[in-house]
Amino acid sequence: MPPIVAIVGRPNVGKSTLFNKLTRSRAALVDDQPGITRDRIYAGAVFEGRDLTLVDTGGLDSISEDPLLRQMSNQADTAINEAAAVILVTDAREGLLPADRDVAERLRIKNKNIFIAANKIDGPELEHLMWDFYSLGMEKVFPVSALHGYGITSLVEEIAKTLPDAEGIEPQERRISAAIIGKPNVGKSSLINRILEDERLIVSELPGTTRDSVDISIKSQGTEFIFIDTAGIRKKGRVKDKIEKFSVAKALESIGRCDIAVIVIDAEEGVSEQDARIASLAASDGKGVIVAVNKSDLIDGKKDQIKRLKDSLSFQLRFVSFAPSIFLSAMTGKGVRKIFYLLSSLYSEISTRISTASVNKAVEEIVSQHPPVHSGKGSLKISYATQAGIRPPTFVLFVNKPDLMTASYERYLINRLREQLKLPHSPIKIVAREKRK
Repeated sequence: MPPIVAIVGRPNVGKSTLFNKLTRSRAALVDDQPGITRDRIYAGAVFEGRDLTLVDTGGLDSISEDPLLRQMSNQADTAINEAAAVILVTDAREGLLPADRDVAERLRIKNKNIFIAANKIDGPELEHLMWDFYSLGMEKVFPVSALHGYGITSLVEEIAKTLPDAEGIEPQERRISAAIIGKPNVGKSSLINRILEDERLIVSELPGTTRDSVDISIKSQGTEFIFIDTAGIRKKGRVKDKIEKFSVAKALESIGRCDIAVIVIDAEEGVSEQDARIASLAASDGKGVIVAVNKSDLIDGKKDQIKRLKDSLSFQLRFVSFAPSIFLSAMTGKGVRKIFYLLSSLYSEISTRISTASVNKAVEEIVSQHPPVHSGKGSLKISYATQAGIRPPTFVLFVNKPDLMTASYERYLINRLREQLKLPHSPIKIVAREKRK
């Protein structure tokens, strides 16, 4: 694996801004409010031609009694332990504070290569602000501006010199990304922790604990699975806080970049309108969908409640009736390992390529059984069809007049194509294109 470099420091010194600058991304949320980053966030970066993994962490606060802040601190400690080098970010404008000394003491006993990034120094005229940080007893202090990029090159060059060679990486057969989405507090982070068999993500009963969309990689049977933990998606009218708006936007963005959306539903609460909206977002984006009913241990043996739940799944999620579902418990682990099988199976379906001959044969049979209805504008005539893409399987139908393709007939074609082409759990997209004369 590439070596790991951890970014640490007290709250609100610009760690996430530096992370985004070094990874050339916006993977971490940034705001003036302290405590935005809570989980460890990993992203690839290149320092002087050297591949590495950069880790953003929550603020280290040694005096807080808040359980959530203590978990954030533990997450940062884990990142430090696995890192080959550590960037200690400080705020040069505020100067050296006791909290900076506390963080430096925690790092000193780790015996790591430590680089102090004295942040918010926008030019040489402000470099004198970094001198106080040499009193922390570390030789490598760099004046930088995470926001504007000043001094970043020197920092990167020095870190690259100390990094060990990357360990050999076996080529992956395939890589499947799955966004774990759902309402707040349905157990998304708990589910990923159970999948990983590790307390990798901060879990709390308070809604809104997850803010960033966090990518976690795990390899199983030759396949790399990327699980994207996301913030809970509430109804738009209830999202008032600016940070929550950012978090929800990141969750929605995660749907766009995943292969499969795993929609987590609370077994005790049943399927709500918001669950249906979230499923609709994934389905309209053409993503594979898995419905994961969490906390199923709480309804074991309750036949009436189980029946009501299954009925609500069938009715309220009828527009994704093709999606596979799984009853599981992140608390007990029941059914969780089946996630890997479902993801692999569904990924194979949505990645299927079918010969043009087979597609045309299926379309001809489907149309012969139920031809398009004649309207005042005439009737739709399909000349031939071909597959144009995967994830989702996308089929182009060459027709006489594309505007004669009604929504109801398109649904009929999609449903029958699922049957004929043996894609029972896959979303399917149809594009009607006018045949050239």
